[in-house]
Amino acid sequence: MKPDQKNTVVIVDDHSLFARSLAKLINSFTNFSVLFIARNGMELQTEIAKRKTLPEIILLDINMPVMDGFETAEWLGSHHPEIKILALSMEDDEQTILKMLRKGVKGYLLKDIHPEILNEALVELQQKGYYHSEKVAETLLHSLTPDEEGRMMDFKENELTFMKLACSEMTYKEIADVMALSPKTIDGYRQDLFKRLNIKNRVGLVIFALKKNLIKI
Repeated sequence: MKPDQKNTVVIVDDHSLFARSLAKLINSFTNFSVLFIARNGMELQTEIAKRKTLPEIILLDINMPVMDGFETAEWLGSHHPEIKILALSMEDDEQTILKMLRKGVKGYLLKDIHPEILNEALVELQQKGYYHSEKVAETLLHSLTPDEEGRMMDFKENELTFMKLACSEMTYKEIADVMALSPKTIDGYRQDLFKRLNIKNRVGLVIFALKKNLIKI
């Protein structure tokens, strides 16, 4: 991205006053600008078809007429998987959050969040490809099945130490220094554990460690 180029955002929400206020807020952020607002998934499809370039991020409401957030997320996943979706809704029940995550959304926020959190979420979404709030992490933790919870795995002492340190705010280089190991060895632990536990990032590792009582919060 060029220094003067902003990341593009589209808002899909049928509440016009909220959507316009949200667009004004996002346009005030340093790195983001709103391309357009759509009132539902069908309007989004129409607008996307008119344009040569796709938005990078879509802020998606759930309860909308004509084509709701679930249907819209599913359509985007099939037709434009490169677009990152951030759900922004009043719905805070776990089943709704899980359903949206399964549809491919990369983050989930409630509409009453502080503007700074929204900015942080957009930045992390653009840089990391996802944003997992405490609410999402808690939901994912509760969603683990009894089989997953009861599954026993044998970990070496160094792997356990690495997992505990990885659940802190330390960088991988700092973890390597603390464990007196090379960054390459630490990267090997990371890749092996991610593969064995079928997780994709440190958030997943934290959730696993919490579920197995390897760390306390």
